[in-house]
Amino acid sequence: MPIPAAPEATTSEAPEPDAATADATAPAVSAPQACPHCTATIDADPRFAVWCPQCEWNLTPEPADAPATTTRRAAADARREAVATARTDELFEDVAAGRTATGAQRAWLAASAIATAVHLTTAALCAWGLWLLVTGNTPLRCLGAVVLAVVVLLRPRLGRAPRDEGVLERTGAPALYGLADRVAAEVGAGPVGVIRVDDAFNASMSVVGLRRRSVLTLGLPFWEVLGEQERVALLGHEFGHRVNGDHRRGLWLGSAINALAHWYDLARPRGHYRDVVELRLLFQITDLVAGILLGGLARLLLAVVLLLDRLTSRAGQQAEYHADTLAARVASTEATRHLLRTGLLDETVRTATARVRAELRSRPRAARRGPATAPAEPVITPEAFWERLRQHLATVPPLEHERLLRRSALERGAVDSTHPPTHLRLALLDRRPALPATLSTTPAEAAAIAAELAPHRVRLARTLLAG
Repeated sequence: MPIPAAPEATTSEAPEPDAATADATAPAVSAPQACPHCTATIDADPRFAVWCPQCEWNLTPEPADAPATTTRRAAADARREAVATARTDELFEDVAAGRTATGAQRAWLAASAIATAVHLTTAALCAWGLWLLVTGNTPLRCLGAVVLAVVVLLRPRLGRAPRDEGVLERTGAPALYGLADRVAAEVGAGPVGVIRVDDAFNASMSVVGLRRRSVLTLGLPFWEVLGEQERVALLGHEFGHRVNGDHRRGLWLGSAINALAHWYDLARPRGHYRDVVELRLLFQITDLVAGILLGGLARLLLAVVLLLDRLTSRAGQQAEYHADTLAARVASTEATRHLLRTGLLDETVRTATARVRAELRSRPRAARRGPATAPAEPVITPEAFWERLRQHLATVPPLEHERLLRRSALERGAVDSTHPPTHLRLALLDRRPALPATLSTTPAEAAAIAAELAPHRVRLARTLLAG
């Protein structure tokens, strides 16, 4: 339903606390107030957006400095969102009924043809460059060297296994790798190659290199706020991407998509030097020539990238639904539901982290202002930070969960091309029989995994608190 215009927009989270705030993530007392649009009573929690579940006033708060949208552009955006919404809903009905997505085979063939053209273009340039080097005179050999250098830039990127400080070795994390391998076997995937952790509120699975090693990336903020069974559901979902038939993750199509995006980035004209006074005229002329020569190519490449994304997005979203189903089979439907609902709280996590960071930075100043005999302020340790985060998410009120789900429904046409909107993913789980867990962790296994992640909890908590 359309959302009435709000008399005054508010931010999606409450502002950062004053320096004197003792615990910015502690549950706040709800204060009933009247909706400014329909006068219904709202139980407002000052930590979250104030909105009305009756008329949906302020369901999607806009920043005060949001740029104005022209009527023509707003109408065009509305048409695109309506088309995207219709496609998303159509795909959901197909998946819920067990039907193959409409036009999926034709879209896959068209995407494969584009991927083949991309790889043949790279191969043809490589062959031409080698031929010039072997048969040409000195100028042609120089041209051949340039062509081969361009081929190196345009080559498909297969990725490589990470070697950063977030990587956990099998010998150093046997319990975590053991759990991951058990979940992988349960969904029919091969053992994980590399597990790494980072500071994102997310998780992902990728396949890299010629050997196609799987890399599981766990965002520690996401992992830490999940329950044990929800963590199993997370692993089940991520390993589900290895067996859910998503061609965009395959070698042929995936590398072509990455190559096209890289080609566009290289061809896109830039104007980095226009503000250099001494060379302004020279670089303006150079930018003009580059814009003429490369601008058309960049627009063409962008159009192909968008076409390839459109051709594969339905299959990608269908694969995401299948990954949810596999997660439910492994960890239970209920755990998967909790996982999906928690995934909507990324803004809440960022706000809670910012508040703890502000509190931490304010304490030295407060101590300097206080008397010399005042007791020292307690230090927020890394473990205390994670506990604060868990407590904050545990106290998110039902009204905020409802707002996030309704916002997911409202913005379903604008969702990214790789994930269906969360409310539809939950609806699909509801349409199917509830499944019990087939795999779970023991207390000893959970404690061992926590011990293996302890050094990374300390390191990433410090990173997040440092801002």
